[in-house]
Amino acid sequence: MGKTYNIALMPGDGTGPEVLSEGVKVIRAAAEREGFSLKLTNYDFGGERYKRTGEILPDSAIEEFRQMDAIYLGAIGHPDVKPGILEKGILLHLRFSLDQYINLRPVKLYPGVETPLRDKGPEHIDFVVVRENTEGLYCGAGGFLKKGTPDEVAIQESINSRKGVERCLRFAFDYCKQRNRSKKLTLCGKTNVLTFAFDLWERAFYEVARDYPTIQTDYAHVDATCMWMVKNPEWFDVIVTDNMFGDIITDLGAMIQGGMGIAAGGNINPEGTSMFEPIGGSAPKYTGKNVINPLAAISAGQMMLDFLGEKAAAARIEQAVMKTIKQDMKSMSAGKMGHGTREIGDIVKAYVLE
Repeated sequence: MGKTYNIALMPGDGTGPEVLSEGVKVIRAAAEREGFSLKLTNYDFGGERYKRTGEILPDSAIEEFRQMDAIYLGAIGHPDVKPGILEKGILLHLRFSLDQYINLRPVKLYPGVETPLRDKGPEHIDFVVVRENTEGLYCGAGGFLKKGTPDEVAIQESINSRKGVERCLRFAFDYCKQRNRSKKLTLCGKTNVLTFAFDLWERAFYEVARDYPTIQTDYAHVDATCMWMVKNPEWFDVIVTDNMFGDIITDLGAMIQGGMGIAAGGNINPEGTSMFEPIGGSAPKYTGKNVINPLAAISAGQMMLDFLGEKAAAARIEQAVMKTIKQDMKSMSAGKMGHGTREIGDIVKAYVLE
């Protein structure tokens, strides 16, 4: 038997436990098929624990996570908990504490998946967004003046350090080189308006580019990026951008690749513990109905194994997902797949074991 990987499971809220269960089913099958082991430890952080104990994510858990090879997340977000409490207290806390400074989002249209883009197919939609994940507007810097009065002022500051920007850019250049497709890296920003933050991004981008002579560089304003993602997605290979713009364009990317049911992402610390998740959220209205699409969670498991170096297992899962879509599913939408959540997981697992 090969290497053993220590994986933290965080099922979370809503449909999170359902989709993560199917993802675990599939990665276990891939591990069995490719000859390595998974040691899985469950953590119940999320809305129900918060309601029961008032605890969100203790520092002791962060220290445990540091010893893990990866974190596999279901979803965070509970209808009985005020928005922001769990998202900041768990997701952002993990990203910042574990220095998961890259959010990696493949945008890939599989054969048989419908896209809202007319006349576009899998050959047109296959790019990756590299989003800086620990700085920018999401740092929480700012405050209120005269809060609750007619003269109230709210300030939200975007923090961009040379170190944070450069390490994100270098990851993107390295990823583009490794991906080895059109070898084009596009910086997405807003240099004509955000003249401080994106002056730093742009200068660093072209300075770092000198170390990567085989990579073609490109720039597009964020609004133009959104436009071209819809009109000509085939123009993109890898896009690198800041935290907020990345948050926005990756949701657009999810839609053009077929919806939240197929979109997965990773919060990456290349030197530490990374976290992988479906990006669609907890979808509480579907909880317990066995109708939610588990493919995004399964694909997040695929990303996790790929990042851990188990390339053959990851490729096996991706091929199984593609086969399931082509031969067994009617739709990517919840309740319209032609099979239930658990049944889709069983089908993918069977293909993995072939």
